Amino acid sequence: MIDRTLFNADHEAFRDSFRRFMDKEIAPFHEAWEEQGYVDRAVWRKAGENGFLCMTMPETYGGSNADKLYSVVQMEELARGGFSGIGYGLHSEIVAPYILHYGTEAQKQKYLPLLATGEMVGAIAMSEPAAGSDLQGVKSTAIKQADGSYLLNGSKTFITNGWHADLVIVVAKTDPAAGAKGTSLLLVERGMPGFEKGKRLKKLGMKAQDTSELFFDNVRVPAENLLGTEGRGFICLMEQLPWERLQIAISAVAAAQAAIDWTVAYVKDRKVFGQTVAAFQNTRYKLAEMQTEVQVARVFVDKCCELVAVGQLDTATASMAKYWCSDLQCKVMDECVQLFGGYGYMWEYPITRAYADARVQRIYGGTNEIMKEVISRGMGLGGR
Repeated sequence: MIDRTLFNADHEAFRDSFRRFMDKEIAPFHEAWEEQGYVDRAVWRKAGENGFLCMTMPETYGGSNADKLYSVVQMEELARGGFSGIGYGLHSEIVAPYILHYGTEAQKQKYLPLLATGEMVGAIAMSEPAAGSDLQGVKSTAIKQADGSYLLNGSKTFITNGWHADLVIVVAKTDPAAGAKGTSLLLVERGMPGFEKGKRLKKLGMKAQDTSELFFDNVRVPAENLLGTEGRGFICLMEQLPWERLQIAISAVAAAQAAIDWTVAYVKDRKVFGQTVAAFQNTRYKLAEMQTEVQVARVFVDKCCELVAVGQLDTATASMAKYWCSDLQCKVMDECVQLFGGYGYMWEYPITRAYADARVQRIYGGTNEIMKEVISRGMGLGGR
């Protein structure tokens, strides 16, 4: 195995610290959270108390001014443990950076410290019933009123952290006739009249993740809650999507490696026809193939992490990482379930839950078909 050079001693010390937190505050409860369909709110506050939220935000706003690799470590450990209900990544490395990069000083002072403590849970509302990967197809509207406020109408679906969310970045059309150039971002708070949360969605996997619908019925959003410049929302989304897509690749590789590790331990112990499953050449070759591909993927993702740390990760490369690694994750999960045999179909086994959790990775953050479109355009192969 190739030694990783991405992390230093401080990163690895943080890994140990976060593992202890997971062992105490997440692992004993995650199965129950899967049954109830959401994690307990306390796990957010405890993460905040331990400095595990919004770590990369400046200390001025409650963060630790940590480099992104600390967040990478956290993503890897949550994926390794199969703790798919924990929405820290989206909260800390998608929602908070939008506010940091595009927010006013007043917005940063108001929201970032509360996100860092876990007093507020953040979500971003892009997807709609008829608009998923095609963000230009968003139908929600936010029409400016005479007093400068916006009247927000529409609905969103598949929203991660949606049910717990206290603060939602909503993608809406402030100029419905202007296409992508009419898209803006609004900061919508829990309790604003007309903002309602729908049912928690029952999913194939990620059962502890509080994914929900959101509804906006004449929600009056103050002018000061516009995030960034009016009409520039689509550009902001495009600027942030490479890091979001790399996060999917990071978790995909970590989850795939965990699946291989579980399977290696299982086939060494499980006996059929008088010998261990590991004794069969097919088993060894399958695992050797998977380990090779995961090793290749990890080297590529580590390089992408180096690029994002210095602001040089481009959209096409991030799309390559997202599509390749999530495809690989699903392939590895399927092969590992097969090697577990009947037990691989039992929910009590981590491999079974990991198999179910993996499938959405090829869909959210932009489907893998969209990733290939992005890559091909980067090659100068234009579509219609």
